[in-house]
Amino acid sequence: MTKYHNPVLASECIELLVTRPDGAYFDATLGFGGHTELIIERLSSSALHAATDVDLKAFDYCRERFGNDPRVRLYNFNFDHIGVIAKLEGLASFTGIFADLGVSSFQLDNAESGFTYRENSPLDLRMDKNLKVNASDVLNGFDEDEIAKILFEFGEEKNSRKIAAEVAEARKRRAFSESSQLVELISRITPPNYHIKTLSRVFQALRIYVNDELGKLKSFLEQSVGLLEKGGRLVVLTYHSLEDRIVKDAIKYETLSCVCPRDFPICTCGKEVRLKILTKKPVTAGDDEIRQNRRARSAKLRAAERV
Repeated sequence: MTKYHNPVLASECIELLVTRPDGAYFDATLGFGGHTELIIERLSSSALHAATDVDLKAFDYCRERFGNDPRVRLYNFNFDHIGVIAKLEGLASFTGIFADLGVSSFQLDNAESGFTYRENSPLDLRMDKNLKVNASDVLNGFDEDEIAKILFEFGEEKNSRKIAAEVAEARKRRAFSESSQLVELISRITPPNYHIKTLSRVFQALRIYVNDELGKLKSFLEQSVGLLEKGGRLVVLTYHSLEDRIVKDAIKYETLSCVCPRDFPICTCGKEVRLKILTKKPVTAGDDEIRQNRRARSAKLRAAERV
């Protein structure tokens, strides 16, 4: 295993995902290849494994790591391009689709990636550097109410208005360009016991907004259900309540046979059941895994099967 990636709930994910060794599988969040390595270990020589990551550093690393394996196809796309990737591979469906959401440990721990508040780095937070708006643009150019809304909706930050007001004042003196400026501001206006949690929520909110993470997740999930073969599995790891709620609701919706208003005398929606839930409650990591990998403590694993 590489120093870059320690797969969370690895055995649980693979057991739920791989149902046919000769199938076609998709890893929506390649990262540095931790889960992909475990998936292809279970596959036969006739299988296909497509994987994608918008992070160019991760993509280049995995191209060297898996480039000689004829079963593996790598893409430098966001996972909401799953439909495009299926067409490029000439596939009508996948046997299994996997996503490990959130930011990798490498990105969180490495200042060069720009995702950590623990070390000073450019205040960017874009997964894809081709995106036009970065975190500095938000803090410097958006009005106070917009910033407060972003912090509240995507970070669930209760003090969003206070923080937004302080940002609006601070940028008059000096534009935001480095993470240390935001860290200093948060540390100054929040009690010491709440520094880390507040910083986590604020950086999460900006990252989610800049990358449109929740919008892309919804698009990915909607496409994924249609791209699963009968008996195929959708397996998703989440790390915070916003994305977990989206995954939970998306799966539940596909288990319903009718979505008509309750006062309708007969069903007119034509809704069909497309999934059955395999994990009635989300699978979580045990104490031993959490001790070895702190990232696992907030992980929730959900899985469903195409019917």
